[in-house]
Amino acid sequence: MDSPKKQLSVKVKQIQEIKLPSAALGLALTEDDNFCHVTGMDGGVHKVNIDSKKTKRIGEHQSYAASLEYLSNQQTLISAGYDGHIIWHDLVKGSVYRNLKAHDFWSWQMKISANGSRLASVTGQYVCGGYKYEPALETEPSVCVYDTQTGESLAKFPHVPPVQSLAFSPDNRFLAAGNLMGEIRIWDLKKSEQVAKWTTGDFTGWGIIKGHYYTGGIFDMFFSKDSNEITVCGMGSTRDPAAGNGKQLWQKFAWRNSPTKKLDETHSGEHGSGLMETLDQHPSGNYFVMAGRLFKGSWNVALFDTASGRLLHSLDCGMRCIKARFNAAGNKLYIAGAVSQKNDIKKKDKPNFGRLKIFNIS
Repeated sequence: MDSPKKQLSVKVKQIQEIKLPSAALGLALTEDDNFCHVTGMDGGVHKVNIDSKKTKRIGEHQSYAASLEYLSNQQTLISAGYDGHIIWHDLVKGSVYRNLKAHDFWSWQMKISANGSRLASVTGQYVCGGYKYEPALETEPSVCVYDTQTGESLAKFPHVPPVQSLAFSPDNRFLAAGNLMGEIRIWDLKKSEQVAKWTTGDFTGWGIIKGHYYTGGIFDMFFSKDSNEITVCGMGSTRDPAAGNGKQLWQKFAWRNSPTKKLDETHSGEHGSGLMETLDQHPSGNYFVMAGRLFKGSWNVALFDTASGRLLHSLDCGMRCIKARFNAAGNKLYIAGAVSQKNDIKKKDKPNFGRLKIFNIS
């Protein structure tokens, strides 16, 4: 008789908290756990010394700096912002060596492929396209792919704007992107063609209180280790766009199926309410983290078993969590975001409402 499978368990303990100049929107880790980089609402790209808790501004965008990625083989940071620009930063020389105008509108999210050869950025403005307030068609390509070494444009794909999230598959072959309306499209980068398309209506709400418009959408996503499944996150439907009181929601899909099959989602009784903004898969692939804003409930950071979808550990981080990342060793979790500004604005010194919190994982 086979012995029963041991249930996965995870322990999380906060070990560090660092104040940042403004709300952190992007987070990039390097091989050295003593340093990381963040981008923020102040448009800045900041180097963070974990031990000293000091930050140093090393670059900037002309608007919110939304995303940040690290190329280890080139000692390069790549940032993307609401100014529509993607900027390459040389960490050795401390200078910018490429500034690319990628979009006419905002870059909502930018990521790089697992092998570091490609980056992709998504854009799009929500403009009502008809009497049902459905989004108007795009005025520029919503999904753009570039070579990380040369900045050369490799592909441009259509979608329905605004497109808020994307992910490369671990095998570097596929690119997925999700929008406000819960529509997910996947492209084969080798063939430059769309290979999957479906819509999950669970992340999008129609506001009837304080405003009449669509709200929500898919805020982050990742492929499974074998690239056959994709997990996405956001917030369950709500009729009050300003409240953020929808279900804390993730969903997993077997995207190669036709039609696409939903495999799992946040389990009943294991969630509260709030917008979930970030996902990251542990290097082992055994579990993943989802985090965001808390409206009601007991947690805004939670770890879930990849195989069963079971909630493993949860906590209230005490801030809005905008970006969460495991380090390469998998023994630390970094979460960047912001606390309420109202308490800091009363102070005479410059408000430092951005936060970086670091947790030990065991």
